[in-house]
Amino acid sequence: MTRPKISACITAGNEEANIRRCLESVKWCDEIVVVDSYSTDRTAEISQEYTDRVYQHEWLGYVGQKNFIRGLARNPWILFIDADEEISEELRDEILREFERGPGRYVGYRFPRRVFYLGRWIYHGEWYPDYKLRLFLKEKGESRGQEPHDHVVVDGPVKTLKGHLNHYTYRDLADHLRTMNRFSSISAREKYQRGAKFRWIDLLGRPLWRFVKGYIIRRGFMDGFHGFIISSITSFGVLMKYAKLWELEHGSSGTSSSGLPGQARSR
Repeated sequence: MTRPKISACITAGNEEANIRRCLESVKWCDEIVVVDSYSTDRTAEISQEYTDRVYQHEWLGYVGQKNFIRGLARNPWILFIDADEEISEELRDEILREFERGPGRYVGYRFPRRVFYLGRWIYHGEWYPDYKLRLFLKEKGESRGQEPHDHVVVDGPVKTLKGHLNHYTYRDLADHLRTMNRFSSISAREKYQRGAKFRWIDLLGRPLWRFVKGYIIRRGFMDGFHGFIISSITSFGVLMKYAKLWELEHGSSGTSSSGLPGQARSR
């Protein structure tokens, strides 16, 4: 039986520090496709060392960019991976074993994503296990969601694998805060465009709930100082999202587009 072929599809933007690690982790795939959103660093140049299928394309958003690159893939199976992620050796071997014997009835596979944050892996809270459906039959799946949160939806059964998708996220606390600022702007804009209205109960209640959920219910405290910082910044990001929605409703020109990205960034 011939193993079904897989296209690794990587969306990137100014990821010079991460892209090589990502590309090295998918060299076993039958094809590598990279869509770069006009990086100003060496992201595209490094990518060209691994594949001749490197494309420059304007940033369409997290959902749009994923569906664009999906259309470029030539093989029946798609493996979505961001430039700051890495397929672990365990996950690679598990996928290859699965495909050697044939996917059978499955049209998609999901696996746990773990985050390397401030020098250590995170194994609790809202960040773990954070299952991601990233390997799927092209004709059966597509990317959906509300910016900046995309996810793959498939028409058919999905199997859960054990190997990790590694995520090398924020470089430091400042990078984490910058990303929360950007994402809260995107989310506020998305809500505003959908007609959502600011409510004080959201501003006051939702940040507190996110902290309790991540730090206590999901046992973020088990990750010590790291878990406290993650839960706190997540809570602050939720507060900023609703504060920016209030700002948009009140016509502030200074914040309505602040933090909106022109390129793919880490999550």
